[in-house]
Amino acid sequence: MSENQLQLHQTLWNIANDLRGNMDADDFRDYILGFIFYKYLSKKMGLHANAILQPDGLTYDDVLGHEQEALLLQEIKFSSLDALGYFLHPSELFDELAKRGNSGGTNKFILEDLQKVLTNIEQSTMGSESEDDFGNLFEDLDLTSSKLGKTEEAKNELIVKVLVHLQGIDFDLENDENDLLGDAYEYLIGQFASGAGKKAGEFYTPQQVSKILAQLVTTNKERLKSVYDPTCGSGSLLLRVAKEVKEVGAFYGQESNPTTYNLCRMNMIMHDVHYKKFDIYNEDTLVNPSPKHIDKRFEAIVANPPFSAKWNPDSIISDERFSPYGKMAPKSKADFAFVQHMIHQLDDTGTMACVLPHGVLFRGAAEGHIRKYLIEDKNQLDAVIGLPANIFYGTSIPTCILVLQKNRPTTDILFIDASNDFEKVKTQNVLTDAHLANIVATYRNRQTKDKYSYVASLAEVQENDYNLNIPRYVDTFEEEEDVDLLGISADLKALEKDMAATDKTIADFCKELNIETPF
Repeated sequence: MSENQLQLHQTLWNIANDLRGNMDADDFRDYILGFIFYKYLSKKMGLHANAILQPDGLTYDDVLGHEQEALLLQEIKFSSLDALGYFLHPSELFDELAKRGNSGGTNKFILEDLQKVLTNIEQSTMGSESEDDFGNLFEDLDLTSSKLGKTEEAKNELIVKVLVHLQGIDFDLENDENDLLGDAYEYLIGQFASGAGKKAGEFYTPQQVSKILAQLVTTNKERLKSVYDPTCGSGSLLLRVAKEVKEVGAFYGQESNPTTYNLCRMNMIMHDVHYKKFDIYNEDTLVNPSPKHIDKRFEAIVANPPFSAKWNPDSIISDERFSPYGKMAPKSKADFAFVQHMIHQLDDTGTMACVLPHGVLFRGAAEGHIRKYLIEDKNQLDAVIGLPANIFYGTSIPTCILVLQKNRPTTDILFIDASNDFEKVKTQNVLTDAHLANIVATYRNRQTKDKYSYVASLAEVQENDYNLNIPRYVDTFEEEEDVDLLGISADLKALEKDMAATDKTIADFCKELNIETPF
């Protein structure tokens, strides 16, 4: 990690500590990330406007009071809505409000103006192509909340302190090779996830697991037409896939939690994904899939669905995503419903990889029926990878990765047991880069490795009645060393002699002391 990154992370964490006394982790996460996003939008706006004005020898700061102010602003707004998807007036930029708030003068109260600016950002997109991507992005940034302070002055003071902290950070957006801001955003999301308990699973997948999923679905590919995550959370999985290839044509995702949905859209924009290249939808994927997504087929699909979530299949019993299987996933465990949805959305030449609880490998009834259909009837299950327990925030259960493909050239299934490959970091188990590399290399080479992986034939899976429990295929039993019975016998005899000698010594002492021996 570079010195700039370390300094940035420390500053961001200091801001979190300023807010921590007033609110819980979820709340100050929303405030910090919201203000980072506002600064990012301001910086991008300023750079874009300056580029337009450069031929005239002007900067965005020079526009206010210029004799052609209205015309210049109109031209910049038109260009910005197309290129950036939004527009900010020079007086609405982050630095302007931060300076005002920190001026110490009579004009230092900025709460009302800040709220108007955030609203104006959203309203600037109305009627444009980016409207859906920017709508309600700041709805979780409540500047009237008593959590910021008991009085308006106290709220203003705290917000100004946060803005000033952020004002001192150079996000270096002019450097195309640098993604300092996007990395900082990911850092904060991860930090909040580590302390957010069960709620963390709603928006964050540990980076090492994200890397595994991303590398699995990009095997033998340098470019992807599309990538999709039906439970996209903060979007970290989608963005991780983009780091594994030279280009991703489009990003698609769906997220049911409104706050997390906003995080995802912010995360996309902060990682410089153009608004025309992503489509994130806010609804329950299983019951209300995006009407814009459902007819599409995606080249790569990654997901970390909520483990064993409850769902209501009754209203969609005839849905083509599920009806071919003959049975629906149980109401108490939606794991296979997500698998069915994803395989339906997968392109004929695509790959999907998703994290699921171990129960999907062996539970019977409807889930056993679905497993058999995927394996025997469709031949779509490509690999089963067992992960260590306690690597996800908020749950200690062991998990697995299922890799599926359509039109597979083989009927065998690769099993990998990586459940013992981890390092202990405080209370969390962590996958290292070496563990990750071993998993991915084994998958890509489709190798059988002693006590680690096994390529099972369809016949073997059938013999096990489609039970995919990994120990049935990967023998990790370690034989104990032979016991040297003769050596142990000799040791016991020597010990008896030593005990007899010790007893005699004690008896002699007792005789000298004229007391009874203890044996």
